Amino acid sequence: MAEKDLVYRGKSKDVYKITSGAYKGKYRFVFTDRATGYLENGKPVFDPGYDIVVGEIPGKGAIACRFATHFFKLLKSRSVPTHFIETVSDNEMIVEPALPLGRKAAVPGIAGAEPLANLEFTWRNNATGSFWRRYPFIRPCQNVHQVVEAWTKGESDILITLEALQETGALGAKEIAQSVKLVKKIAALVSREFTAKGLHVIDGKFELGRLKYGDGKIVLIDEISPDVLRVCRGYRPDKDGHCTVFKKCAVTSAADGKRTIKNKNQVPAAEFIGVFL
Repeated sequence: MAEKDLVYRGKSKDVYKITSGAYKGKYRFVFTDRATGYLENGKPVFDPGYDIVVGEIPGKGAIACRFATHFFKLLKSRSVPTHFIETVSDNEMIVEPALPLGRKAAVPGIAGAEPLANLEFTWRNNATGSFWRRYPFIRPCQNVHQVVEAWTKGESDILITLEALQETGALGAKEIAQSVKLVKKIAALVSREFTAKGLHVIDGKFELGRLKYGDGKIVLIDEISPDVLRVCRGYRPDKDGHCTVFKKCAVTSAADGKRTIKNKNQVPAAEFIGVFL
């Protein structure tokens, strides 16, 4: 793969345009060992809920690719539209070129103006991470019924309300409703898969877009892997779906105007190997 064919270098994978052969014009996803998280006492703590690369986990790229393959094939069997074509090696897959959801800057010539390059949608089964930090008046790990949020995707992710998406012309009302419905459908399928393995999905994030040579329909693009899911063991819900062991699992703190929350029962991405193989 030539560097000149590099389309995008993300936090966890690289995307190349294929310029020859049977898949000419398609994209090649190369899943890397790069991993996001945060630093604690100078050491990396890997957590897919964060958006900063803090190191590498050997073999993680191959694990992520196998996961993505499993879920893309599952979604295809349930008639859920995606850009997936085929997996061709341990850490590489072929996908249809797609246009992420976004819009051009209304007045590109003025200082500070930027396009909305692309969007990703988070969904939450339970309150933790940035959701709890923004809404600390609720209990950690409260059931929030797959609430869906829209975020910019980049070096620093920024929350955008669904109402603002419509008002700014980024998406129409019907497109927003379709996107939320699609995200919740995929989230439910993914959650059930983990439940069958004795694990619980806390939250996740998906990227949606339109196939470059398609009919404009919104589909799932990017990936489903340990890089976009937060999973735990020992989930014990009450009748309303709130986890009853949060006091033993969730560790919160507040200092210098900042809140943090960590989950002791969260499963590191590196331990996902073998779960769906």
